[in-house]
Amino acid sequence: MPFPFYRGDLPWLTTKQMIEVDRAMIEGYRIELMQMMENAGRALAHLARERFLDGDPRGRQVVVLAGAGGNGGGALVCARRLHNYGAQVQVYLTRPDADLTPVPGHQLDILHRMGVPVALAQAMAGAPAPDLVVDGLIGYSLKGAPRGAAADLIRWANQAGAPILALDAPSGVDTTSGTVFDPAIQATATMTLALPKAGLRAAGVAARVGELYLADISVPPQLYAEPALALQVGHIFSASDILRLL
Repeated sequence: MPFPFYRGDLPWLTTKQMIEVDRAMIEGYRIELMQMMENAGRALAHLARERFLDGDPRGRQVVVLAGAGGNGGGALVCARRLHNYGAQVQVYLTRPDADLTPVPGHQLDILHRMGVPVALAQAMAGAPAPDLVVDGLIGYSLKGAPRGAAADLIRWANQAGAPILALDAPSGVDTTSGTVFDPAIQATATMTLALPKAGLRAAGVAARVGELYLADISVPPQLYAEPALALQVGHIFSASDILRLL
């Protein structure tokens, strides 16, 4: 089932504004990071299933690339759900388990208990092309060009010959300025969260973003109107938890 296009006006957030959204969610509304991560990963798995896996992931090969922070945690939730849907999921991490921040670490522990294959980036050399690559390496926390294992996984994904679904932003693209660093993911589609990020509509970025979707992570609309943001946002997800923007 195609996701509905959203035709109304939306604010496009800078990285600083999105950090404020996350802060207000946790401190002001007691909506915890674990809840937001679960919402993001569930929506990402749903989009992957419907847009890239013909509505039935059973037996399909999916590679999930996960960083050590919140973006990686959302991708790990997606990996769990796609595994539950019947996909053959392989996860590659940029860092060892102990280096993940606590909430993504919790999601990784669940995958281990479920027996989902997880390996470090070095193990992906020579891996066969999957049906889909999920990019959860770097979100709005990007600071300069990706390095090390993250850079290696970005280059592998771009050369894998499979569609790439990016979470929040293609890894390597600055979410405020739209600067495309080297390397950067060449996404077939990007699912951004809460509100679209300003950098995703910068000149020259569309080819990296691909199709752009927006997913609900349960931000109360009144949060946006508070003085720190002073934005007017309506009930944009009334028709669907996932909307297509571009």
